[in-house]
Amino acid sequence: MLSMNDGRKGWGNPAQIDRLRLKVQLAFLFVWLLPVGSRLHAFPACVFHCYACPASSFACPIGLLANYAALFPAILSVTIMPWLVLGVLVFAGALVGTRICGWVCPFGLIQDVIAKLGPKRKIGLPSWVGLGRYAVLLGLVIILPMYFGAKGLFYEEQPITVCKICPAGALEAGLPYSLYGLVKGGEWQMGVFKSTLLAVFLLVAMWVYRPWCRVLCPLGGFLALMNKVSLGRLHVESEKCLQCNVCLRLCPVGIAPVENPNSVRCIRCLRCVSCGVISWKSILGTSSKERGGETPPSK
Repeated sequence: MLSMNDGRKGWGNPAQIDRLRLKVQLAFLFVWLLPVGSRLHAFPACVFHCYACPASSFACPIGLLANYAALFPAILSVTIMPWLVLGVLVFAGALVGTRICGWVCPFGLIQDVIAKLGPKRKIGLPSWVGLGRYAVLLGLVIILPMYFGAKGLFYEEQPITVCKICPAGALEAGLPYSLYGLVKGGEWQMGVFKSTLLAVFLLVAMWVYRPWCRVLCPLGGFLALMNKVSLGRLHVESEKCLQCNVCLRLCPVGIAPVENPNSVRCIRCLRCVSCGVISWKSILGTSSKERGGETPPSK
C-alpha cells in the first residue's frame, strides 16, 4: 500500500503542500488588507473579497463589473475601467486559472479556516452544482444590473445583485461595521437577510468544503473557464498511473485528477501532486515534480 507520509520532500508530501499553501494565503492576506488606509478601490484585485471591508485595500472585480454593467453602455465613453477590470481577470485566468482560488483568494482562506472547525469528512457535492457560479455571473453580475440600469432604476430600486447575496460582504464588512456600531452606541444591526445569510454560510462551510467557491462564486467560475488553456496547469503522466485513487482521496472538491486534471471544478490546491503521477507545470519551466514530487512505486 502506498503511504502518503513516505518521507517525500517538497511537493511530494500533502501536509507540506497544505502548510506552504497556508503561508502563501496569509502572505497575500497581508497584501489585500494592508496598509490600512491605502484605499485603492478604483483598482481591482483578482480575488473575491468585499471592498466595503474597513481594512480592504483593493476593489472587488465582481462588484465593479456589476456596477459597470448597470451603467452600460454610457460608461464606455467615460472611462476605460470596465476594460481594465476584464483585462485583469483574463490575464490572471490565462496565467494560472483557479490557482488564484486555492492559493491567493482571502475568502478562500476564510472558508479553509471555517472548514477546520467542522468534521474532517465533508459532505460531497454533485458536479452540476458548479453551474450555479455561471448563473450568478450572468444573472446577478451582468443581466439584472444591465436591465435595471437601462431603466435608470439600479441605484433607486437596489435589485438583488451579487453584492446582496455575498457572504464575504456580510462577514468582512457587515460584521465589523455592526460591531463598531455596537461599541460606539450607533446603528449595529446588519439586517435579517444579511445576518441569516452569514449564519447559514458559516454553518454550511463547516460541513461542506468551500461552498461559496464551488457553488456560487462568479469569479471562480470565470477563472475556471481558462483552466485547460492557462499557462500554468496540471499535467498527468497517465502511463505511470496505478489506479490507486490516492489523488481522488486527497482532492478536497471530489475530482479524479488523473481523469480531468484541469477541471472547471478544480481550485488547484495541488494536493494531488503527492501521488507523483500529477505535476504542476507553468510557462516558467518549473514543475512540482522538479520540486520534489515522485512517481509512486509500482505494485
